[in-house]
Amino acid sequence: MSSPDPSFSDGDIERLLGVARAVIDIEARAVARLGARIDAAFGRAVTIMLGCRGRIVVLGMGKSGHIGGKIAATLASTGSPAFFVHPGEASHGDMGMITPDDVVVALSNSGETNELVILIPLIRRLGVPLIAMTGNAQSSLAKQATVHIDVGVTEEACPLGLAPTSSTTAALAMGDALAIAMLEARGFTEEDFARSHPGGALGRRLLLKIGGLLHTGDEMPTVTPTAVISDALVEMTRKGLGMTAVVDSAGQVRGIFTDGDLRRVIDQRVDINSTPIESVMTRDCTTADADILAADALRIMQERKINALLVVDHEQRLTGVLNMHDLLRSGAF
Repeated sequence: MSSPDPSFSDGDIERLLGVARAVIDIEARAVARLGARIDAAFGRAVTIMLGCRGRIVVLGMGKSGHIGGKIAATLASTGSPAFFVHPGEASHGDMGMITPDDVVVALSNSGETNELVILIPLIRRLGVPLIAMTGNAQSSLAKQATVHIDVGVTEEACPLGLAPTSSTTAALAMGDALAIAMLEARGFTEEDFARSHPGGALGRRLLLKIGGLLHTGDEMPTVTPTAVISDALVEMTRKGLGMTAVVDSAGQVRGIFTDGDLRRVIDQRVDINSTPIESVMTRDCTTADADILAADALRIMQERKINALLVVDHEQRLTGVLNMHDLLRSGAF
């Protein structure tokens, strides 16, 4: 193989861009053709996998192995316990990881991968259902499988026709189709997803509750209904949240006074030194429980176009104040 010339002309670059676009087009067509193969065999595969009492074990060699690992990870993170086993390792002891309660999904474009074919008698002896994903319906793996899903492609995107490209993309897409069909069948929810993704921003966004983000105690801006507007302004300035809750002697929320309310008061030329806050506050203000998810709180605030949320207990007593900036500082959004 000759070393590439590091100097490319504009024509060379344009030719390479054309090659890259052709790869995308070829692989897109390969995936599009899979739609016609979502058929009875696919439905049977989903049914078998849903009925699995153990784990879904995914097998694959080479590039198919890499795709198999991703499919196993997607299944596991969307409610279907799964893991990947390397066929070569399975021949040297790891077959012990497969139990009679499991389901095996085997990937091979040719359907004749030796490391997989030699495992078929052992899988059958266990009585384990075998779902094969191949590009050759007449292959050994396809013929001996409980269910065969056709993921064949008419051409690889590699101009040499050698590097697995379109075939691996098609297998990956079909694996995603299986995983998402099962997610839907299981009624898998955002909270379920969060339990398997507790780390990072995704986990924080889906699991974080607002209880730990609240301003409580003396940090809460509060005034009584009879306080005058100027007193409310002092409280708002002192606490720095752009609003104050209006609470009665029992601590129950009666309303809220915000920067927006203040602008309306100024426009109406109201005397801020003599007008009680209860006459200009927003009475039907939005409140929430401390146990709601931060993601739900953000949605509520965005939908209602508010920057602060009053948090109350079951008797409508103020327990905390949440500001939009508190959500943004949490790092979950």
